[in-house]
Amino acid sequence: MEFKKLELTGFKSFVEKTVFFIENGLTGIVGPNGCGKSNIVEAIRWCMGETSAKSMRGSGMEDVIFSGTANKTSKNIAEVAITLDNSEKDGPHQFKELDIINIKRRIVKEKGSRYFINDKEVRARDVQ
Repeated sequence: MEFKKLELTGFKSFVEKTVFFIENGLTGIVGPNGCGKSNIVEAIRWCMGETSAKSMRGSGMEDVIFSGTANKTSKNIAEVAITLDNSEKDGPHQFKELDIINIKRRIVKEKGSRYFINDKEVRARDVQ
């Protein structure tokens, strides 16, 4: 399986929907200090089931939700989706027939996280 796409909405510094395409070869994350490079890596870990708020540089898991700035209001929801290419059929046995696997995690303030695989709600264990 290979990562193909990463979509972030309301996750940390990514207030608007942001899409990263991961092409064949080497994909790098480059930019000045404070632009959100580490937030991209954390988004992947969070979507794949990270449960430690401390490892996400927060005091609680809701700290991954965009908290607002002087110019933009805070969000109540954060969502990260990862698209995986499974065309070689080397993914988990329950997804062997699928060429594409979409994993999504959504957190809503005061309601917690939910996980989805191909838009079907699943347990955190299924994603991990």
